[in-house]
Amino acid sequence: LEIKLKVCSVDLLSSRTGQNRKEHHTDLYHGDELIIRRGQTFQMEMELNRPYDPDTDKILLELKTGPLPLVSKGTHIIIPLVDHLEDGRWEAKITDQSDNKIKLSVNSPANAVVGLYGFTVTSRHVKNETANTHNPDKNIVILFNPWCEEDTVFLDDEEQRKEYVLNDTGRIYYGTEKQIGARTWNFGQFHEGILEACFFILEKSDMPPSGRRDPINVVRVISAMINIQDDFGVLVGNWSGNYSDGVSPNAWTSSIEILRKYHSTGGEPVKYGQCWVFSAVTTTVLRCLGIPTRSVTNFQSAHDTDVSLTTDVYYDENMEPIDELNSDSVWNFHVWNDCWMARPDLPPGYGGWQAVDSTPQETSQGTFRCGPASLIAIRSGHVYLKHDVPFVFAEVNSDKIHWQRNLDGTFSQVHIEKKAVGHCISTKAVGSDDREDITYLYKHPEGSEEERIAVETASRYGSKPEVYSAPIAEDVCVEVKMDGEGPRIGSDAQLSIVVKNMSSQPRRATLHSQAAIMYYTGVLKNAIKKDQILVELLPNEGLSIEWVLPYQQYQDQLVDQAALMMTLSGRVTETKQVLANQMTFRLRTPDLKLTPLGEAVVGKEMSAKITFTNPLPRTLKGVLFRVEGLGLQKGHEVVVGDVGGHSTVTLTEHFIPTQPGTRKLVASLDCKQLSQVHGVADIVVLEK
Repeated sequence: LEIKLKVCSVDLLSSRTGQNRKEHHTDLYHGDELIIRRGQTFQMEMELNRPYDPDTDKILLELKTGPLPLVSKGTHIIIPLVDHLEDGRWEAKITDQSDNKIKLSVNSPANAVVGLYGFTVTSRHVKNETANTHNPDKNIVILFNPWCEEDTVFLDDEEQRKEYVLNDTGRIYYGTEKQIGARTWNFGQFHEGILEACFFILEKSDMPPSGRRDPINVVRVISAMINIQDDFGVLVGNWSGNYSDGVSPNAWTSSIEILRKYHSTGGEPVKYGQCWVFSAVTTTVLRCLGIPTRSVTNFQSAHDTDVSLTTDVYYDENMEPIDELNSDSVWNFHVWNDCWMARPDLPPGYGGWQAVDSTPQETSQGTFRCGPASLIAIRSGHVYLKHDVPFVFAEVNSDKIHWQRNLDGTFSQVHIEKKAVGHCISTKAVGSDDREDITYLYKHPEGSEEERIAVETASRYGSKPEVYSAPIAEDVCVEVKMDGEGPRIGSDAQLSIVVKNMSSQPRRATLHSQAAIMYYTGVLKNAIKKDQILVELLPNEGLSIEWVLPYQQYQDQLVDQAALMMTLSGRVTETKQVLANQMTFRLRTPDLKLTPLGEAVVGKEMSAKITFTNPLPRTLKGVLFRVEGLGLQKGHEVVVGDVGGHSTVTLTEHFIPTQPGTRKLVASLDCKQLSQVHGVADIVVLEK
């Protein structure tokens, strides 16, 4: 008689010092729950009432999160047992079996819903429908994973991950730009009760649990939930100077007490906060959930109330300020957050740091929240890209425009201050207590032509588009062209910038060009080349300018798909026309070379040589070749191992053709650091 398979116990191997939590960088969290990051394998062990028989026994793992778990929403997960683990999906594999014990490796996709999951195991016989469910009464916590390339929050720098995800203390800057003060803050994201408080905040928001897979969504919700303005959030803002029925915003030094108090009272807003407290608590919550985050201070921070994207000061006929119109303000300093993520919802090039502001100032879509706003969009004045770019743009780079009332009641501009706003934007440096100035990430240098272009581009989308004079004429065009199939990886990249003057007058312009490395997710990694080109055009003249990016400048910088973005901006001197162009280009990868050896006859062994030269100056790790040829060779993998920088590997494949005619032997290279490498050989096979 068969004994029904039952699970007696499950060990999630969740101790802080064990392999799971160490590998997942969650060993700092308090407590002994299993805390893992998505997109990464973890282990568990089970004890059964008898040895497991793969032919007749079935085991399923189930995870559920939220009040109404649904498979379709990714909140009810059924994990099958498989023979081979593949990336990008939920599955489990038995890695070890002795007597009644089995050890499992479990994979999760990099877009799994983040949160607290209940866990059960179901076992049954293949022929028997009745199942035994074992509920070990243990939870599994799943967090965002900045260490995983496929996760939207992937951050490709270990020192930065240590700072922006794992550092539980920091510095927050305040004061004035001439007298910058710094205070140390305990973020305490690993402290007892903080992870629970963060999940409590997510539950209290009205976001469905399925929304928790998307970090854009999560930071938007957290930005609204940190302030009380419309959703019983964590903190009450108070700028009155009277804090007698609570704690003065200046008195806090840590997020821990605030978050634990909010959680323990069932969501009673904590009194009181001002901008640095809102920002610090946001840093704690987002770092706790696994999103790289930092607190950022902007000195001379504008507050644009009428979305004109300018900070406006109104005077009457006698140049006396008109108080009731002067609602735009400039704060001495204002603190918000940057968090790091790709932006698949925007055109390529806008990923990376995103500004998020939890201080209640203006409503966004009816709620007091702000962001995520791409820093690259802010810097370029691309204020039409969501979320809330106009507001942050105005905070750091609006012009202060002084208007005087005319006798007929209309207003004229009398003065523009172009450098009044957005100075010394500061955050704690990576790995030290120094202040890092990151103004350059938010705006081009003050007074530079690129900065003026950004301000004028932005204001065209504001409520007063006519503030800056429109160009007299738009008769010059610029485009970027590429020869043939484009530049190859490992050699200098050449492009042509083509400028045409379509007018009957001469035209002059200065073009600013910048090349930046880009992840395929559209996140710009860093600028590697900047130039200025002076262009002088005769009437109706067209010019082609050679632009070269030397190999030395990009060799150590490339990432995954080896893409770069070239940005051009400039202005025509005579007409004030703005010139702008962006082009994404890729560095092409080498081919695999396949050379047939010996004569090709049905039933007779022959071989082919596969040659690959690593075009990069670094070692490629864990290289595999996949080889297949219909009628020649069945598909299989060849493990090559590591291939040193610029070195060549040659392999010989032996096979016996089974079909006559023209056959194709196809090979491709499988390696994380270099994609899109493949080759083919045509082999004419003769009859015996």
